[in-house]
Amino acid sequence: MRLGRSVFDGPAEAVARALIGVELTVNGVGGRIVETEAYDLGDPASHSFPGPTQRNAVMFGPVGRAYVYRIYGLHWCLNVVCDADARGSAVLIRALEPTVGIETMVERRGLAGVRSLCSGPGKLAQALAVTGDLNGADLTFEPFALRPGNAADIIVGPRIGITKGVETPWRFGLRGSPYLSRPFPK
Repeated sequence: MRLGRSVFDGPAEAVARALIGVELTVNGVGGRIVETEAYDLGDPASHSFPGPTQRNAVMFGPVGRAYVYRIYGLHWCLNVVCDADARGSAVLIRALEPTVGIETMVERRGLAGVRSLCSGPGKLAQALAVTGDLNGADLTFEPFALRPGNAADIIVGPRIGITKGVETPWRFGLRGSPYLSRPFPK
């Protein structure tokens, strides 16, 4: 059973929490989401903070769409557009536990260690073959599949790799997961 669009209707913080433990696949390759970060229009760290631009236009569109962008001009990142009541909100998928299509991920990443295949947003996008071609794609249809997962013990902390809004505790992870991009502060 796939997740429906209504899962993405809530505020970014709630959607980010709800996605922990969900199974995400792209063309049948993927795994269990173990780390996310939330961003919304009022957040100075969000791409939507300055308002709509050509780059972030998807964030102001319908919920349940993929917002895909390059970070540092090198790595693609996958986000989920959310919150129908507050346009400009999205959840970054930071890490997942590989469970399906591991051989394909190993080939794409050129690595043999399963633990590091998807332990960061750029690694995850490379392992799942997410590129700018998927920007704006509907996450409720192929090539994406999001399926309910098991209840998760969630840990909360500050986001990573930002200079503004650092104090906002909108990074969520599966407690004890060895697949996180970085450990959470104690």
